[in-house]
Amino acid sequence: MKSFRVLIPGLAIAISAAVHAGDTQTSGFPPPLQPADLVLLDANIATLDTLQPQAQALAVRDGRIVALGTDAAIKRYVGKQTKVLDLHGAFVTPGFIEDHGHLMDTGESLMQVDVGKPANWDEVVAVVKAAVAKAKPGEWIIGQGWQQAKWNKVPQPNVDGLPLPAALDAVSPNNPVLLNHASGHGIIANAQALKLAGIGDKTPDPAGGAIVRDAQGRATGMLRDNAADPVFAAYNKFLKTLPASELEARREHALQLAVQNEIGKGITSFVDQGESFRAVDWLKQQAGKGLPLRLYVYIDERSPAELDKHLAEYRSIGYADNHFTVRGIGEDVADGALGTHSAWFLEPYSDAPTLTGLNVNKMSDLTQMAKIAARDGFQVAFHAIGDRANRELLDMYEDIFTQCPEARNLRWRIEHAQHLAPSDIPRFAQLGVIASMQSIHACSDAPMVVSRIGEKRAEEGAYVWKKLIDSGAIVLDGTDTPVEDTDPIANFYCGVTRAYARGKKTFFPAQAKTRMQELQSYTWNNAYAIYAENELGSLTPGKLADLAVFSGNLLTMPAEDILRTRVLYTIIGGKVVYQRPDADKWRKGQSFEVMPEFDHAE
Repeated sequence: MKSFRVLIPGLAIAISAAVHAGDTQTSGFPPPLQPADLVLLDANIATLDTLQPQAQALAVRDGRIVALGTDAAIKRYVGKQTKVLDLHGAFVTPGFIEDHGHLMDTGESLMQVDVGKPANWDEVVAVVKAAVAKAKPGEWIIGQGWQQAKWNKVPQPNVDGLPLPAALDAVSPNNPVLLNHASGHGIIANAQALKLAGIGDKTPDPAGGAIVRDAQGRATGMLRDNAADPVFAAYNKFLKTLPASELEARREHALQLAVQNEIGKGITSFVDQGESFRAVDWLKQQAGKGLPLRLYVYIDERSPAELDKHLAEYRSIGYADNHFTVRGIGEDVADGALGTHSAWFLEPYSDAPTLTGLNVNKMSDLTQMAKIAARDGFQVAFHAIGDRANRELLDMYEDIFTQCPEARNLRWRIEHAQHLAPSDIPRFAQLGVIASMQSIHACSDAPMVVSRIGEKRAEEGAYVWKKLIDSGAIVLDGTDTPVEDTDPIANFYCGVTRAYARGKKTFFPAQAKTRMQELQSYTWNNAYAIYAENELGSLTPGKLADLAVFSGNLLTMPAEDILRTRVLYTIIGGKVVYQRPDADKWRKGQSFEVMPEFDHAE
């Protein structure tokens, strides 16, 4: 990938200060220095700044980096009130940016029943049974994270590997149950939930959705994409019966859980894909009250008419001391997901020859939304997983760029870009379209990709990060939380190894990134994608002091040790917002246990 260098106002002065900080021999120097608020010493700092790629120490004042250098040079910034962290050789990087996540969904998932850990459908039913035993009559049971491709046995009986409803209905006859697929592109609902949603055996499939039925045509409870909307509507109707104070408390708790989850894992900025106008209003209020995490929020509005009416007024850049920005629309979806056979492909699925996936939102609607965004100077970040969906978006973007050349400078993106036709790979760089990808999805999906689309298509176009980077495209990284755990360590590991099955197998490893490419994807590239490369993405004097401190050097350690790495500190705006309980006792060479493999799939 090309190396990008952007100069910021006052950078020359800042660099001069950093140089002088190390000059202890020249007569008359060093001049008196204003003490820093925070100093990091004895660190192994990867700055991602080409002018000073490495440093041992760093000083922060007023939320920004003022100098980098040796311990001896930076100690001159220590005053009576300076907070000093001796890191004993720990690895320091620019703060990691979660480039594609769902903030409130993440918080809510942490409050729901976890059906991602059970090894099979029988265990999922047992988890639901336990939740029903604690629930009030009529209370909804909401679960998150199941993925049939990861179960250790196929449910019997089944349709397309998916369970029939008898077992779930038996354990929860009176409580409606809604279990979200890990991808977010399908649910399993029990009979009570289907009844409340008005879905029966004769209910037709909606546009952009599918009701899975058994051999007799009876609805099984598995609903793909838009077919699940009536169930969510029924659940929301239930929520409206709760006291307003309880709903607000739940929402605030979900936000708190989500924010703590992110900063506890080295995430300093979070790109939220996306939120409704009302949710954006609320999040802006919360940011105004004070949030440690920086938020870059996309508008998610399905109605072109509503978008046309309100989009421009929601533009907000750097609100709450650079903690809240809105300047894009997404994640409106062109298709579904691989795991639910709803990703939209040019050719049929190998294991389901009658299916090519779903066009979830009509391309005419997406085109109208993109034109509104171009008119108002907003970014576009639309979801595409299958090769047909990616081609449709690339074609649409290209047409709009031709009609509105200035839109080409708005850094439009495709979210996921997981499966590409070979002829479409170079089009990202040619059009200046950013590939917003999630490394962890390749490792999670690996066991099912070849069975879904065949060896040839998988090798040529599945998660082809290196081909995109080599073509000149900017490739991002993130986790799609709560689809995957937001922890960047497992994501980093997948990005540089493409290993799965606890490291025993690799998924077309020729497409792995180098360590530096992966680190750049998570930091500088992600900052560029949100117009923040002048403030974030590298540790450069003058930039915001957002940093992550890790127990191991992600650039040099053996690959098998990456999953032993832990976040020791997260620093945002020069403030320590997270400290691992044993961080101050950590010493170079100390090892942690291997992280468990993350098993959700897109």
